[in-house]
Amino acid sequence: MFNFLKGVVGGSGGGQKDLPYNIGDPYPSAWSSWSHFRGTSKDDGSPVSIFSLSGSNPQDGRLAAGRNGVKRLRTVRHPNILSFLYSTEVETVDGSGTKVTIYIVTEPAMPLSEKIKELSLEGTQRDEYYAWGLHQIAKAVSFLNNDCKLVHGNVCLESVVVTQTLDWKLHAFDVLSEYDGTSGTATGPMLPYEWLVGSQYKSVELAKSDWVAIRKSPPWAIDSWGLGCLIYEIFSGMKLGKTEELRNTASIPKSLLPDYQRLLSSTPSRRLNASKLIENSEYFQNKLVDTIHFMEILSLKDSVEKDTFFRKLPNLTEQLPRQIVLKKIGSWLSAEEYTLKVLPTIIKLFASNDRAIRVALLQHIDQYGESLSARVVDEQVYPHVATGFVDTSSILRELTLKSMLIMAPKLSQRNLSGSLLKYLSKLQVDEEPAIRTNTTILLGNIASFLNDGTRKRVLINAFTVRALRDTFSPARGAGVMALCATSSYYDTTEIATRILPNIVVLTIDPDSDVRSKVFQAVDQFMQILKQSNEKSNAGDTAHAGSLGLASMPGNAGLLEWAMSSLTLKGKPSDQAPIAASNSVRPVTTTTAASSETPSMAPVRVSSSSDFADAPAPPSPTSTDGWGEIENGIHEEQYSDKDGWDDIEPLEEPKPSSVLANIQAAQKRPVSQPKPQATSLRSKSTVKAVATKDEDDDLWGSIAVPTPKIASKSLKVKTSGAVEDDDPWAAIAAPPPTTKVKPLSAGRGRGTKAAAPKLGAQRINRTSSSGMQ
Repeated sequence: MFNFLKGVVGGSGGGQKDLPYNIGDPYPSAWSSWSHFRGTSKDDGSPVSIFSLSGSNPQDGRLAAGRNGVKRLRTVRHPNILSFLYSTEVETVDGSGTKVTIYIVTEPAMPLSEKIKELSLEGTQRDEYYAWGLHQIAKAVSFLNNDCKLVHGNVCLESVVVTQTLDWKLHAFDVLSEYDGTSGTATGPMLPYEWLVGSQYKSVELAKSDWVAIRKSPPWAIDSWGLGCLIYEIFSGMKLGKTEELRNTASIPKSLLPDYQRLLSSTPSRRLNASKLIENSEYFQNKLVDTIHFMEILSLKDSVEKDTFFRKLPNLTEQLPRQIVLKKIGSWLSAEEYTLKVLPTIIKLFASNDRAIRVALLQHIDQYGESLSARVVDEQVYPHVATGFVDTSSILRELTLKSMLIMAPKLSQRNLSGSLLKYLSKLQVDEEPAIRTNTTILLGNIASFLNDGTRKRVLINAFTVRALRDTFSPARGAGVMALCATSSYYDTTEIATRILPNIVVLTIDPDSDVRSKVFQAVDQFMQILKQSNEKSNAGDTAHAGSLGLASMPGNAGLLEWAMSSLTLKGKPSDQAPIAASNSVRPVTTTTAASSETPSMAPVRVSSSSDFADAPAPPSPTSTDGWGEIENGIHEEQYSDKDGWDDIEPLEEPKPSSVLANIQAAQKRPVSQPKPQATSLRSKSTVKAVATKDEDDDLWGSIAVPTPKIASKSLKVKTSGAVEDDDPWAAIAAPPPTTKVKPLSAGRGRGTKAAAPKLGAQRINRTSSSGMQ
């Protein structure tokens, strides 16, 4: 212990080796004989305040009062009382004798008088801030007097400090003592250290040391007088010199003047209790006090009150003192301060099970989402947010879905290709049509963050097998535009055999907006195939099979997505679809009639050359609900159960006859190019001779005439009016090698032979007719 004491450097709080805090520069003012220093922790560098009190005699009365202050500050805790962190008392020996120093370490704060000069507030903003500060000190005094039955004894300007968040806090507890007025046997001074209080701050009875009158007075009498002194000092802008100056009320606001006069009543029993000052004073009824007070008790408010408050807050902050808003709300903080002070709280809130909190977080994710690091999103935020995908509330499911536009780029491949795609697969068959539509939109937007194998397995299936067959027209339109926006990820074989056959049947879709998008898509994909053909003819085979939207001029508008409700303020029910010729309609789960302003989020699409040179990674195990699609093409890839049998189909209303025909055509198999010619017929069919021009065989009678070569072209013998009326009959897919299950009546296959049919289909032939 002696070695520890010897490490102390003499002088008011000089450097000390063993003190776990670094002592910095002093503030120009402090209460009584104390000195107030800036300081930092030696452990983590966090800021603190250090108060020191020195005396040459260990029995010095000031040191005794200081020890009382340390004990009281350590044991009395309240939001409006300075927070105690650490204290120690050390002795140093020098040539002149022994010196004792008491150190108190608290949360960082600065003297109120210095903070007032620094803020330089004027007019209404000054009055509102002073009202808030006085409100806080009045709560601290009320807590001491009414709840703890303690008397502070010296409430004044120097006993108040201001924290980094601009909160006023009470300290200087050296004089603080218990109120013993209820004890009939108490004698002597109730405040042993009242001699430390300046005469200008003493009430009439305290100045006379009339302890009998003091004990007959209410517990708040002395500190209510002190509140009056504090009010005078902050509004006059000067330290109280003598008691008579309190009569000068010129600087006191009129709304506060009646309460000020009651605080300074010459009769102790008639002085205003601090609790009544808080409850009844007109002066405290202003926007700043109401706003910060609501935020302090936010957890006690119901969801309706919270929702109303947060809707008004953006406009309200413009009317409040900017310095206070910076410390209390955080929307104007620097990036470094925002990350340090705001984000940790937001991250903790995501763990809350309160739906109102989760909805508020997701509605405003565009304001803070970019500030979240990838690691925090992947490990701390996403696991909580993902529970919203399966929530029973459609609004929460939709908000969770749209939040992925910001979170997906920050997710690891484990969460992106595994967890997220599982949820999106389920949402594509959600009972809410708007959610199904927005799921397709989201997939188009995050396609660039998926690996090649996952894109091969998921995209075409998601956009054709589900989106294009949806009974909700905006969902079909979203599927078409998603295919266009992700065209750089498809090779020419996929375009020709899997995409175009599924979209051309929508050229007669009942919805005009869908038809418009389909014609644009057909033109786009045909242009890609033409460019591929030109490159092949020119001998450039390296990139001939992988042309995408990035190589198409004049199609920039196709890359934009209408995710408008993501950036709108307000309830999702206030949002509505917007029709556009080259963008997907934004849809919400609750309405399709009201209007809104769209906010476009660009889809990031890389050119085909970005992927041509790099080998495609192996496709991960299919666990996302879209099934396993091989990189090659196999005969039954358009089967209803190809990767989708893990999802129960929705009970959709019966579609119109036109739409039913389209859906039936989409579900029929499309013939695939084969590396070698195979048998096209069973035992009773005629063999087709394999030739090197397989495309001629595939397209049959509607193919471009081929040059005369040794091999024979296929000739189709008609067997009735069906083939004449069906322009797709000649490109019918060959029958599968396995037994075909009968199609249900809802697939759109008509019973009348003369009825026109859409899409590729098999032709019923008798044993006496076939290919020659």
